[in-house]
Amino acid sequence: MSSLIEETRLLFEEIDRTRGAAVDELAKTGRTEKEKVHGEHRVLRMVDRISECSSQISETVADADGSWAREVAEISGPDEFSQFYAKLRDIRERHRRGGPEYVDAMPLNFVTVEDSIADEFGNGLVKFSGEEGHGKFLDMHALYSMYLNLPFVTEKIEYTEYLTSFDTLSEISSRVKNTGYRKYVEALRDYLVDFRRRAVPFANVDLALAKVQAEFDVSWAAGTFPGWGEDESAAAATTDQPPQELDLSQVGSAAELHAHGLDALKAALSARGLKSGGTLEQRAERLFSVKGLPREQWPKGVFAAPDKKKKKKAAKPAADVRREIAAVEAQVYHMATVLDQTILLTRENVERRQARSGIEIEQEEEEEVADMVVDEVEEEEDDTDEFYNPKDVPLGWDGKPIPYWLYKLHGLNVRYSCEICGNYVYRGPKAYQQHFKEWRHAHGMRCLGIPNTVHFQNVTLIKDAQVLWKKLKSQKATEAFQEREEEEYEDSLGNVVNKKTYEDLRRQGLL
Repeated sequence: MSSLIEETRLLFEEIDRTRGAAVDELAKTGRTEKEKVHGEHRVLRMVDRISECSSQISETVADADGSWAREVAEISGPDEFSQFYAKLRDIRERHRRGGPEYVDAMPLNFVTVEDSIADEFGNGLVKFSGEEGHGKFLDMHALYSMYLNLPFVTEKIEYTEYLTSFDTLSEISSRVKNTGYRKYVEALRDYLVDFRRRAVPFANVDLALAKVQAEFDVSWAAGTFPGWGEDESAAAATTDQPPQELDLSQVGSAAELHAHGLDALKAALSARGLKSGGTLEQRAERLFSVKGLPREQWPKGVFAAPDKKKKKKAAKPAADVRREIAAVEAQVYHMATVLDQTILLTRENVERRQARSGIEIEQEEEEEVADMVVDEVEEEEDDTDEFYNPKDVPLGWDGKPIPYWLYKLHGLNVRYSCEICGNYVYRGPKAYQQHFKEWRHAHGMRCLGIPNTVHFQNVTLIKDAQVLWKKLKSQKATEAFQEREEEEYEDSLGNVVNKKTYEDLRRQGLL
């Protein structure tokens, strides 16, 4: 038995946790341009999740079916204790039947949300082309090719010049703004809008375009929108019109239709729903064969096959088509104004790349490959920050635990503690033997006032070192040269005696 109050509490908790995760994401510093853009997209996804939870809470509290009021009345009525114990029994029964999956639903729900955010944006789902540089530059090469293929473009311009002039649509005559031109400006608008959303996730593009549409409606109604002040009848003449039929009542033979040309015959055949292919003579014969006959008596072989892929739609009035094209132009003007700094940087980047030598291009490509490798290594390191290392095996040069057989081979499983070094622990006999010559052990011996000589090799206890030093000092004292006992003198008779005996004999006058 689910509880609306508990579900609402879980939603509030999820909002708090998601808000905290968004704050943590925005507080990160020292990030690259790529990490910054992806981080903003993750925060935007968290904001959407908060909005979803808030909407669910509002719907629950609105209580359209009265379930909220009934539940509140159950827990606040005179028998609230009976209701409490009834729900407690229900919860225990659920745990008994269902197991631990009912426990701690909120963390599980929140982990699912975080995983969905990571899957959607953490793996680079927000894509940028190599030319775009993670949102720093525009990549308009495809649009540049579309522009050059427009029928009214007679002079080829460079890509850098196109970057400067692509938004000067008002200079193009409205008489040539037909279906092909409409496809071009719509593709241009779609790319600019999509780039803005990818590069600046927090920008409210839809609201800005709505304002642009409102301003366009006013200017179009007043006839002040730039680029569309020419004679509408002349402009409408170039807009795609439905094919026109030829009057066959004055035609005496198929040869007389040859003068109209291939295009006119094709338009006349299409207008009647007939096949429009073939040579000039075939088209003329096909069109003349239906002269004066009702549609039911036309030969079966002249009908065009029905187009199953496309459904014919009623053609829009020319004025509406021109208005829609102009509205798209207004959106292009706005997006070009918003992205003016990006357009300037794009042109500078293109000019800089065009001025490079072959060696510089190769060096930059190598740097880009190296940066990609570094990013992949960093991602792998982030994915493998924590290793399963229950035996506390030392890490190798790659930051991963060394093989266990190598760990045993070098005796790293044996630990040696040195009290003189401050109870520092050394792994393996090699490190233990080397440490007697290192600074830590030498410093400890100096603090004890004992020289770090070979006599103290393998001595690690302070007491043992002090006892050994005392013994060495006593041995050194006994082995020292005794002047009175060991210094020798010779008398006049050639007798050799020590210093003490010689001085005694001399004082007695016996020499």
